[in-house]
Amino acid sequence: MIRNVLSIAGSDPSGGAGIQADLKTFSALGVYGMAALTALTAQNTQGVSGVHPVPPQFVAEQIDAIFADIRVDAIKIGMIANAAIAGAVADVLARHRDVPVVLDPVMIAKGGAALLAADAVDVLTTRLLPLATVITPNLPEAAALLHEPEAQSREDMARQALALAEFGSSAVLVKGGHLEGHESPDVLAGDGRLTWFEAERLPTKNTHGTGCTLSSAIAAEIARGLPLAEAVAAAKAYLAAAVAAAGQLSVGSGNGPVQHFHALWADKEGVRK
Repeated sequence: MIRNVLSIAGSDPSGGAGIQADLKTFSALGVYGMAALTALTAQNTQGVSGVHPVPPQFVAEQIDAIFADIRVDAIKIGMIANAAIAGAVADVLARHRDVPVVLDPVMIAKGGAALLAADAVDVLTTRLLPLATVITPNLPEAAALLHEPEAQSREDMARQALALAEFGSSAVLVKGGHLEGHESPDVLAGDGRLTWFEAERLPTKNTHGTGCTLSSAIAAEIARGLPLAEAVAAAKAYLAAAVAAAGQLSVGSGNGPVQHFHALWADKEGVRK
């Protein structure tokens, strides 16, 4: 049976992040993707120039429409935009606690633009995080959620992961891509235990949408039945291959997207194997 995964996130018209990246990831990993939009953005590989939030009630109506008709096997939450939308999403999902939720707390774009209003952080931590099976913050996001400085070491990452778990999510995956050095380790905290995922840093600027892609891949793997740690490992392997193949694409002049369909397209022309 093909599993159904819902993304609740913002739109990226350049196709590398947000809903567009989520749907590509779902398709590449063999699950049926659905999308409820929280915001429209004006952005490309060079940055975000505008954000237009969707009215909170309409965000809720989109999600309700899905659940009224379609089996949902997992949910990925990305860009929430503001406190009202965060509250609306929490209200709906509180009625569907049996569905696994992967929450990527999208707060700042790679170019530095704010993607989450300041007043939404408390709503995110008090209303949405407790509904999550796993949250996937990068180092700046983890620091912002905890209102403390950004982690500078593995020890800092581990401490912040355990601290974030106190907000109520079942597990926390703190991503170490912002650490200095040649390695890019991630740490998973759950049930008081830590699991490290090691990775080499790839020398590329094509990293647009990597956070969206990883969280969507985790949701897809959970929907397909993998335990959380195995889902994270499989998702990281998929993302690493997508980043490594990003050079096949020619999209924009800034931080380019990853190649979501690296295993399906034989070459940069997009010809099937």
